[in-house]
Amino acid sequence: MGSNGVVMGQQIRNTFFEVLFRRHETNPILTAEDWPYAAHTVFNPGAVRLKNGETLLLCRVEDFNGHSHLCAARSRNGVDGWNIDPSPTFAGQPEQFREELWGVEDPRITYIEELDQYAVVYTSYGWGGPGVSLALTKDFREFTRYGLAMSPEDKDASLLPRRLNGDWHLIHRPVGPMGAHIWVSCSPDLHHWGNHRIMLEARRGGWWDANKIGLSTPLIETERGWLMIYHGVRVTPSGSLYRLGLALFDLENPDRCIRRGDRWVFGPLEPYERAGDVGNVVFPCGCTIGEDGDSLNLYYGAADTSICLAQASIKELLEWLERCGVSEDRPLHLRD
Repeated sequence: MGSNGVVMGQQIRNTFFEVLFRRHETNPILTAEDWPYAAHTVFNPGAVRLKNGETLLLCRVEDFNGHSHLCAARSRNGVDGWNIDPSPTFAGQPEQFREELWGVEDPRITYIEELDQYAVVYTSYGWGGPGVSLALTKDFREFTRYGLAMSPEDKDASLLPRRLNGDWHLIHRPVGPMGAHIWVSCSPDLHHWGNHRIMLEARRGGWWDANKIGLSTPLIETERGWLMIYHGVRVTPSGSLYRLGLALFDLENPDRCIRRGDRWVFGPLEPYERAGDVGNVVFPCGCTIGEDGDSLNLYYGAADTSICLAQASIKELLEWLERCGVSEDRPLHLRD
């Protein structure tokens, strides 16, 4: 049926698939062609809404030697008119931090009111593999590095914005013999981490999020709990497929999952998500919330090549979890 068959298939799929995240019509919103200096690809940005109302994206930029650094882009409306730093904003410093030998990647940004600073949790890449590192900044010009928080192999990490029971909480994704699950760890001082425990398990078998999952954006605090957007990795004969799911956690005990969606809610569909350096990938590291407290801007890397925007309603996401999610209090043998 040619193109008509393709369109009909898309219409049928959309009829039965509830659209929670709506792609912006101008996607991709940022590419390497927008950069003021040589760049191979730009993707996987951390995001924050600054006190002056501007949106800041801390973008992962891969250069032509294969290493990544971070570069800030600012916009009044979070969609266009980006003002991009003329040189790298945050690059690896392997002389002082050996774990950053081959670059820094995939930042998640959290504003910490107690410190009046932004916490940037990022992947540092060195001889041992990817690890989790932390830096603080007031202005995204100067940064105080705290060094390695979680040793390799570990990534997809973010800090909760406030202490719980006196401790800071770090969400991260180590890889070990038991699989790749999302964990939470605690610290009294952002230097020493312990009380490690699994927060969300990757499912087993044929699920879309079996065997390997990871945190996407920093957790979103709502009246019902911490809302998590996470990615699941399905390994297919032609490569890995990255899609997004939702879960909800107790506000005071973030390792207690209240509800988890069984279905994925956002996945690669458009050509710019299907084809690129790493095809079939949608990978958010940051989001911002509008003044209404409900409008969500989700910034994601598409195919490890460009930066895109999808928009959603937090209220709709929570309502979907209530209708379509399941309680994680059920026994493990019933979850899988």
